[in-house]
Amino acid sequence: MSKKILLAGLVGGIVMYAWVFITHTILPLGMVGIKSMPNEDQVLTTMQDNIKESGFYYFPGWEHSPDMTKEQQKEAIQKMEEKMLKGPNGILVYHPGGQPAMSLKQLLIELLSNILGALVAAYLLSKAVGGIGSFGMRVLFVALLGLFASLAINIPYWNWYGFPGSFTLAAIFYEVVGWGLAGLPLAAMIKRRLV
Repeated sequence: MSKKILLAGLVGGIVMYAWVFITHTILPLGMVGIKSMPNEDQVLTTMQDNIKESGFYYFPGWEHSPDMTKEQQKEAIQKMEEKMLKGPNGILVYHPGGQPAMSLKQLLIELLSNILGALVAAYLLSKAVGGIGSFGMRVLFVALLGLFASLAINIPYWNWYGFPGSFTLAAIFYEVVGWGLAGLPLAAMIKRRLV
């Protein structure tokens, strides 16, 4: 990977990181579609009394184990489907011991993921740039990578897990605009095909 791709990825990642900061601290995008839980203290107490392990919980769940027969699996899924229709249902990302709202580790992971994403975008742009002549089209190329990622991730989360529509649309907007902004330095730095 060339130094130009590495530098473009670093700068693009920092731009994306700045956009993440803006959307979560200045703009209301980071909270679109998210609600506070009614009777939170009571619900949290019940959760602490009953859920002891961190995890990603899908409810209603179904009993399953590797040694179940096909008939037992079919019955378990049928019971789960009946519970789904009755409700409630949803997902829960749970940490019984708590964790910081925003730690240095989380901030560094976000920065690293933005830089790695921008490196991928810079690499792809460097391979496609022969067919993309103008600066604006190069920026659009990177913004469309954000749209691709959103369509591949956010729409399935909305569809299968019931993420709110407003949250999903805000997330798509956030990604497309963010990667479009990150595309500005990438498009400025990568003007021709690089090895």
